[in-house]
Amino acid sequence: DGAEYHVEADGERSPFRAYLDIGLARATTGANIFGVLKGAVDGGLDIPHKCKRFPGYNAEEKSYDADAHRARIFGSHVSSWMDELEEKDQALYQRQFSAYVAAGITSEDIEGMYERVHAAIRANPPAPPNLR
Repeated sequence: DGAEYHVEADGERSPFRAYLDIGLARATTGANIFGVLKGAVDGGLDIPHKCKRFPGYNAEEKSYDADAHRARIFGSHVSSWMDELEEKDQALYQRQFSAYVAAGITSEDIEGMYERVHAAIRANPPAPPNLR
């Protein structure tokens, strides 16, 4: 939901602690690596972090807007881009979002699609075995 979240020990059990090493990737606000960090923390890993690199952080005001981060998690930027491309360049829209068009997914369906995916993951978190 975009809210800041830190895992804490409860009694004798403590969460798995991990450290984020971004290697040579640039540490820019809103970079994909920080989306991965947010997902890992929300999934229960104890990863020391600050919210200043998450989407929704305002460096000038030194404040974090969880709603802006939630919008990013649930694809509002993808919806906006779909709307913009559909208006300006139909051919590029058809090429870029061909799988969505074939599945009948419109820009209004993106947030609901992400919510269903998140609910399905929470309902059955283990990945199915690879049968290869």
